[in-house]
Amino acid sequence: MADLTQEQWSEQLKNDDNAVIIDVRTDAEFEEGYIPGAVQIDIYNGAEFLKRVKELDTQKNYYVYCRSGGRSGQACMLMNSIGIKNAYNLKGGIMEWDGEITD
Repeated sequence: MADLTQEQWSEQLKNDDNAVIIDVRTDAEFEEGYIPGAVQIDIYNGAEFLKRVKELDTQKNYYVYCRSGGRSGQACMLMNSIGIKNAYNLKGGIMEWDGEITD
């Protein structure tokens, strides 16, 4: 797992043609706005979260975020533990995101 600053995360994402953005927030948080192209997998929904993460392609690069960076850090560690090598946590989460947001 790598903790990336907002700048590192967005720059790396922009240049990655094998990227998948994952939002691990709740449905209500997701509906308030999300980074364009993000797939929502709510980490608070434990069994469903684990099931969906296990279905992910381990060859892809995952850019993971939450509200402030805590849950997404946990999600990245969990993803690493099941064989996903490239999981990048957005430090500061969407609260500090200054890029585009879809609402």
